[in-house]
Amino acid sequence: MLMELHHAGQAVADHAKETLIIVAFSLCYIGMILGRFPRLKLDRTGIALLCALLLLGSKAVSEKEALRALDIPTLALLFGLMVVSVQLRLGGFYTKITIAFARLHLSPPFLLLGIMVSMGFLSAVFTNDVICLATSPVIIGICRRKGIDPLPYLLGLACASNIGSALTLIGNPQNMLIAQTLHLPFARYIVKAFPVVLVSLVASWAIIASRWKGKWLLPEDPSVSLDESLFNPFDRWQTTKGLIIAVLLMVLFLGEWWPRELCALAAAGVLLTSRRFRSCDILSLVDWQLLVLFISLFVINDALYRTGFPQSAVISLGKLGIDLHHSDMIFGISVVLSNVVSNVPAVMLLLPWVKLPETGYLLAIASTFAGNLLIGGSIANIIVVDQAARAGITISWREHAKVGVPVTLTTLAITEVIMLLHRL
Repeated sequence: MLMELHHAGQAVADHAKETLIIVAFSLCYIGMILGRFPRLKLDRTGIALLCALLLLGSKAVSEKEALRALDIPTLALLFGLMVVSVQLRLGGFYTKITIAFARLHLSPPFLLLGIMVSMGFLSAVFTNDVICLATSPVIIGICRRKGIDPLPYLLGLACASNIGSALTLIGNPQNMLIAQTLHLPFARYIVKAFPVVLVSLVASWAIIASRWKGKWLLPEDPSVSLDESLFNPFDRWQTTKGLIIAVLLMVLFLGEWWPRELCALAAAGVLLTSRRFRSCDILSLVDWQLLVLFISLFVINDALYRTGFPQSAVISLGKLGIDLHHSDMIFGISVVLSNVVSNVPAVMLLLPWVKLPETGYLLAIASTFAGNLLIGGSIANIIVVDQAARAGITISWREHAKVGVPVTLTTLAITEVIMLLHRL
């Protein structure tokens, strides 16, 4: 009798734990969709952290389970590459490159092309979020000095940084996660992605340039003046040091001699031992928000998978003809999810069902390109919109969508065609 009561009590406790996990997961992803909770100042990272703390505080997830859920190599790789990008930002490298284009005697459409191609390829190595953060204010200043509308250049920057970041497995956080989870080869991925990214960059430029044809001039009443404090002065030695480290990392990644995360951490260690930049200055510019978001989602998603609920849901979807193990289905769902919950959470949700490298390549490109559709689809978009707002330029959801929707549909179609040709 006592044994039966014990089993009954345990069953009730397990059911309560599973219910709490499902509630926490649901609240987290509702927060990802909404971006915030009504009347609260919580953003997506705060919401995810709160839900993870709820699971830990209620003992629905133990400390050991939470630690096992963390993908330490991905977090280490992300942190190390952030430090490398911050080094170049503080050294004024991104500002220098952007201003160099302003000095060229280019027509507005070709200035846009130069900025989009250069920022796209820089995003492939130094991550798209940092590129957008460092160059947005510079681009605004350049456009105002030249008397042209900064809006197409800002939208071009957002689109190009997303597209360009898909070129490598270190261009954005979701690609790093996919690469580390599936152990994708660095060089082979670049070979697969290069034609897709190059054609997509040119197509995106053509879409934006055609939309602003004959409308490049700045409106008569430009808004507030540029905040010069957002510029980083160029430091030749610090930039050279950062570029040498970045090139060495690329060589090591291509050679696959050592784990990527260890190489990235070693690079971060070298750059932190600086006589010019204080470590606190470098670390203050690391995107801790993104790292906390990753940690929280690792804990929440792992807790849900251990309930068996996702596995049952996938079986049920399979009976309805929705096979999450099929690459084309992953392609379509990643596009939708990336614009519902943003591309990093979307990839985390889909990765457990991705087993083949080819599907991983497709997921990396599709989830990244899908981020251009709406402002909330990518952190890079949000950064550009926020930087523009600081300079008095409003980029509405509608204005962004007029560019984002055709760019996304076109680049995804390009991806499908080129990837199909690869399979033939």
